[in-house]
Amino acid sequence: MASSDDDDPIIEEIDVYLAKSLADKLYLFQYPVRPATMTYDDVNHLSAKIKPKQQRVELEMAIDSMSPNYCRSKGEQIALNVDGTSYDETNTYSAKMMDKQTFSSIQATTNTSRYAAAVFRKGELHITPLTGILQMRPSFSYLDKADNKTREREAANEGGDSSQDEAEEEAKAITVRFARPESEQARQRRIQSYEFLQKKQAEEPWIHLQYHGVKDGRSEHERQYLLCQSGDTSENSELVKSPKEYLDILMPPLEEEKAAKPVGPSNVLSMAQLRTLPLGEQVKTLMKNVKLMPFANLMGLLASGTDQTAVLRCIQQVALLVQGNWVVKSDVLYPKNTCSAHSGVPAEVLCRGRDFVMWRFTQVRSVMRKDIASIIKLPPEDVKEFLEHVAAPRINRGWEFLLPTDVDFIKKHPDIENRQHMLWLGIQSKLEKVFSFSKEDMVPKNPPQPEPVHISGEQRLRMAQGRAQENQSSLQRDLDSRHAGSSVHTKRDPVSNNEDEPMDTSSSSIPNGSVNGYPSAIAPRFDHANGGSPANTPSLELQEFVIKTFRKHFVLTLNELKRLFNLHLASIPAGQHVLHSISDHMLQDAVLLCQCKQIMVPFPAQSKAAPDEQKVFGLWETGDDFDKHRRLLYDLFTKNYRIRRSMIQTKLAQEIADTSKAVIDRLLQECCSSHAGMWYLKGTIQS
Repeated sequence: MASSDDDDPIIEEIDVYLAKSLADKLYLFQYPVRPATMTYDDVNHLSAKIKPKQQRVELEMAIDSMSPNYCRSKGEQIALNVDGTSYDETNTYSAKMMDKQTFSSIQATTNTSRYAAAVFRKGELHITPLTGILQMRPSFSYLDKADNKTREREAANEGGDSSQDEAEEEAKAITVRFARPESEQARQRRIQSYEFLQKKQAEEPWIHLQYHGVKDGRSEHERQYLLCQSGDTSENSELVKSPKEYLDILMPPLEEEKAAKPVGPSNVLSMAQLRTLPLGEQVKTLMKNVKLMPFANLMGLLASGTDQTAVLRCIQQVALLVQGNWVVKSDVLYPKNTCSAHSGVPAEVLCRGRDFVMWRFTQVRSVMRKDIASIIKLPPEDVKEFLEHVAAPRINRGWEFLLPTDVDFIKKHPDIENRQHMLWLGIQSKLEKVFSFSKEDMVPKNPPQPEPVHISGEQRLRMAQGRAQENQSSLQRDLDSRHAGSSVHTKRDPVSNNEDEPMDTSSSSIPNGSVNGYPSAIAPRFDHANGGSPANTPSLELQEFVIKTFRKHFVLTLNELKRLFNLHLASIPAGQHVLHSISDHMLQDAVLLCQCKQIMVPFPAQSKAAPDEQKVFGLWETGDDFDKHRRLLYDLFTKNYRIRRSMIQTKLAQEIADTSKAVIDRLLQECCSSHAGMWYLKGTIQS
C-alpha cells in the first residue's frame, strides 16, 4: 500500500459542500436537436410555463424573420394555414407570419437521485441535487391547429350548401338513457386508458413564469444559491465517515436501492437482482417470466451449487408438470382480484380456461384453437395468449406443444411424476364439472398416424436375409430337439404355454396352416416383434433394457419395472424398431437372465399391495466387491419387510470387517427407502 501511495501522490484536497437552497427547484435542460455550440442563450424567450407535478415545461422563442436563411413565403403560408384570413386575439401568429416556435419537454429520466449540478469556486466544490432532467424539443402543435381549421372550413361549406335546400326540421322525441353502474374491472380499464391519462395530465394548470437571460441580474442572484449557505453546514460540517462507508453512501448495495429502481418491463429480468432473492422467489420469478421450461434449464439459470431437492420442492408450488416439462400455474400468472388485459375477464375464469388448455396438452401434442374456444368460451385474445405460453402454430396441425417430452426427468423422478399425475386427475374432475365434458369426448375420432419410416430397397434386402438366417437356424435347432426325443417336444408344446404368448400364432392366422413351408404342428414359434427370436426367449433388446435399468435403480418391483418399460417404449420415436407385445412372464424371465434375483419379501397378511408390487427383484451380480453387501442386505429383507438401520450395521459388521458409515449410506441409498425410522426396499413402503 505504501508503494502504491508513493506512485500516486495526492496533489490537492478539495472541500465538497452540499447546497440545499435550490434542491427542490433545480432542473437541467437539454436541447438534443442542436449541438452544444449553438445555444439559445441569445434568442429572445417570449414566454415560459411549467406543470410542476408532471415536470412539463414549455418555452416560446422568437424566430429571426429578418435572417437571410428565413423563407418568408413559407412562414406566411404556415401562419395562413394555422390562423386563417381573419384576425383574432387567439391567433397563434399575430404578425401573419411564423415568427416564433414552441419547445416542449419530456423527462430524460425518472430517477435523478444520483445527479447534481456542481460549482467550483475558490478551491471549493458546491453540489446541488437535481429535481429533474428535461429534454426540450420543438413542438408541432400548430400543425394540429391547421388541420382543425381545415376541417372546420370544410364542414362549414358543406353545411351552408345543404341548408339552402332543407326546410326547418321538426321536433323529435329524445330517448333518455341512464348509464349502468361501473364495475371494478371497467373502472380499472378506464383509468389505464390513454384517453384518461391525457385528461388527467390536462387537469393540472399551467404556471406562467418570467424568463431571465444568462446575463440578467436576477439570474446572477439566483446562481448564488448554488453555493452552500452558512446555514446548510450546521448539520454536518465535516465528513467523518470511513472510506468504505463513504463508498457505500455513493454506491449503495442492491438491497438499499431496490425500492428506488423504476419498474421495468415484465419480460426483462436482471439475473444479478434475481440471485439476491430467496430460492422460492427465484423459481417463481423465473417461471412467471419464462412460463415453460425443462427442469435442467431451470437448474442452469440458478446459482451453481443450488440444492436440487430444494428446487424440486419450490417448483411444485408454482408450476405443474406437462409432458415432463414445468409450466407455471395459472393462479401465479393471474392472481386473485385481477382481470384480463385484453377483455377484462376475471382472474378466476381465466385460470379455469388456461387449466383446461394445459390439461389438454397432458393428453395430446397438438390442439385446435377452435376446439379449445368452443369449450372454455373465452374471447379469442385470451385463448391465443394461453396457447402462446406453451405452444406454437403448425400448418395443418393446430397448436403444437413447444418442447419435446422430457423423458429423462420422468425417469429420474417417478415419484414427482406420479404426484403430478394425481394433481391433474383432480384438475380434470373439476374441469369436467365446470365445462360439462368427459375425457372420452376429447379423444379424436381419427387420431394422426405416425409418419412411415422410409427404408431403402438394399436395407430391406439385408433385413430379410438376416431374418431368414435366424429363422433357419432356430428351426434347425427345434427339429434336432424333436428328433432327440418326444419328451422334450411334449414339455415345449406351444399350446401349453399359450397364456404367456402375447401374439396370436394359431393355425387360423397362418395361411394353409404352415409357417415357412413347414406344417404348423412342428413349426417353431417366433415373436416377430422382438426381432425374430424364439417366443419364450427374451430378446437382446429387452435384456439390454433390463440390465441398464437395474444398474441404475438396483431394486425394483415388477409394477415399477413395467412402468419404466412403458416409458422406455414411449421415448422411442414412432416408426423405429421397438419392443412390442412383451408379457409379464417374459419380462420376469429377462430379469432373471440379467444377473438379478427375486427377493422373497415377507409382506404382512393385511398388506394392500398388489401382486405386482409384492414381486421384488434386486441386482445380484455386477462384478464388483459391493455385490456381497447387497446380498447380505437382501438376506435381511427375506426375514422382515422393514428393518432398522442398527440391524443392517450389525449384520454387515459380522460378515464384513471394517464396514464404514459411507458404505452403509451408499447401500441404503441404492436399495432402500426410509419411512418413520424404518428402512424398506424400494417400492415396498405400504401407505
